[in-house]
Amino acid sequence: MNWKDRVAVSDDIRFIGADDTELTIFESQYPVEGISYNSYIIMDEKIAIMDTVDKRGTDEFFSNLAAELGDRKPSYLIIQHMEPDHAANIGKLADMYPEMKLVGSMQTSQMLPKYFEGDYSGRFEIVKENDTLSLGKHTLQFIMAPMVHWPEVMVTYEQTEKILFSADGFGTFGALANDEEWIADASHYYFNIVGKYGAQVQALLKKASGLDINVIAPLHGPVHKDDIAFVVSTYDTWSSYKPSKEGIFIPYASIHGNTKAAVLEFAKKLEDAGETVKTMDLTEEDVSEAVEQAFLYDRVIVAACTYDGEIFPPMNDLLHHLKIKNFQNRKVGIIENGSWAPIAGKKMKEYFEAMKDITIAEPIVSIKGVKKASDDDSFSALAQAMRK
Repeated sequence: MNWKDRVAVSDDIRFIGADDTELTIFESQYPVEGISYNSYIIMDEKIAIMDTVDKRGTDEFFSNLAAELGDRKPSYLIIQHMEPDHAANIGKLADMYPEMKLVGSMQTSQMLPKYFEGDYSGRFEIVKENDTLSLGKHTLQFIMAPMVHWPEVMVTYEQTEKILFSADGFGTFGALANDEEWIADASHYYFNIVGKYGAQVQALLKKASGLDINVIAPLHGPVHKDDIAFVVSTYDTWSSYKPSKEGIFIPYASIHGNTKAAVLEFAKKLEDAGETVKTMDLTEEDVSEAVEQAFLYDRVIVAACTYDGEIFPPMNDLLHHLKIKNFQNRKVGIIENGSWAPIAGKKMKEYFEAMKDITIAEPIVSIKGVKKASDDDSFSALAQAMRK
């Protein structure tokens, strides 16, 4: 499949964004295999451009735009989201077409001067909840989506063709050219980028439930047509902080390999008892991958050593990320290792006690250096406590 087929919308509404196959780190922190910066143009009596792209996609964006416009000029730039990966070219586009109006929320109008030297206030049209804009045969309806995942965000419903331009909602990591299955890149993206704001996503889904949607066109990743019910249902689950997978995720952070050996032995016993188990070495995998898996599974067991009187940093990093991403509604087990003055278990428990609706299974298993046969009873008790 040509990757452009994955973002085809309709005869009148066309993709003019950029597919970045070379990006390896998104937002200077998330490992990715590329990413798309989606922008769309609506061809009508009046032409509207839906967002711009990241500076990495500038040349491709303006080349695509010129090919679609020909001798015509756009009447509107709809700004749904001011994050630089979508808004970097607002200034250049506005200067190129001085008669083009900029349309967005009140918060967007306030953010523009923070990113651009030009004064566009005289050309900016502020829209509010359910305001509409007629382009001719197409009518745009604006729906506010604050904190999904910035405060100025809005989404746009095109009433004639029943298309929801969903901003960062329903987006994914990964270049379009990779032709990956949507859900794998979407879950990695959602839990790390949007996941903290589940209540706000739920509010937007409630608004969207009153719309007749044939197409979802996000700002990252493929356009959705035939899988809309699945996509919306998946987002409903994720934003409700409900697990998608039944099983136990065990991220571990081991210094010399003894904690790792104990975890892998324990995981094998859990599997033999009928549990689905996924382990992850936090010293080898990026923390964003562990965040994703923790949200996907219904139960989590963390295992780490004491280090300098604290939690070994790779595990501390994961727990910090889970806390700021609003991790909640899970059963959690804890395994610590410490040759002297073990404190990791206590400190890991404190992290989870600060989170919402977390059930901490007892006992906290404490290994002293290397797991021994004398530790078997505590591991068995933890396995029993972690059963559904």
